[in-house]
Amino acid sequence: MLYLELLIQGIIYGSMYAMIAVGLTLVYGLLRILHVAHAGLFALGAYLGLLITNATGSLFLAMLSSAVIVGVVGMLMYRLCYQPILDRPPYVALIVSIGLFIAMEEIFRLIFGPYALTYTHPPLQSQITLLGINLRAAEIGMVVIAVALLGSLSYLAQNTRVGIAWRATVDDSEIAKSFGIDTIKVRYLNFFIGSALAAVAGIFISLLSNLVEPTMGAVPSYKGLAIIVLGGLGNVKGTLIASLLLGIIEAFGTIYIGSFLDRDAIAFAFLIVVLMIRPQGLISDR
Repeated sequence: MLYLELLIQGIIYGSMYAMIAVGLTLVYGLLRILHVAHAGLFALGAYLGLLITNATGSLFLAMLSSAVIVGVVGMLMYRLCYQPILDRPPYVALIVSIGLFIAMEEIFRLIFGPYALTYTHPPLQSQITLLGINLRAAEIGMVVIAVALLGSLSYLAQNTRVGIAWRATVDDSEIAKSFGIDTIKVRYLNFFIGSALAAVAGIFISLLSNLVEPTMGAVPSYKGLAIIVLGGLGNVKGTLIASLLLGIIEAFGTIYIGSFLDRDAIAFAFLIVVLMIRPQGLISDR
């Protein structure tokens, strides 16, 4: 029973990591940018979700509004911060992204205060028994929403004209342009979808912990970067596998090596071990 409980907890947190890391993978696959500021969008989604839920009592409205607003902010971030420097070396975009993330943390601190905010009446806190294990509705909801959103994204990429244009732009943007694909619109769509996924992940994490704070995006940003490296940079399938593996490794690791490594340290120890064995990541196109 203990192993099953750890496996379920690993899948729950792996689902959250997947929603964060897929956005990072989409940006890297399209622009070769390590989008560290993605974690700021994760925190922004959590803040908006909490504030709208507290004001309206509707988690659905909060999730929908947060996803749309954060998606638009992601598009603006691309237009104002990344597009003007696409012809510069990759480290320039990385520096800009780190600066954006730090700036967003300070903006959150100034607007919302330095202390954590909490839900007035936290939704999805009822207990549900699954396979003899007590889980909160928010935990089950996070897995269901992650599967639904990531499944929809997969369908979009594989079975629609927009998805074909998207994949063609990732493979070779110049050839895609020559076939009449508007690569600028594809990039905007890329940032919108990735940012919206991060916002949803932020809301669910805030539901599980019942707090939102300015620095809550820091650890997810590090783990997200670790995951896309593990999955093979730019590889969405590898990112999904690495996300679930990381969640499961963390869950089991807290039992067996948690006495001398905390949960976050376990994640990076796993990264180091994998990269020593497979420097190209778990799945690589190279």
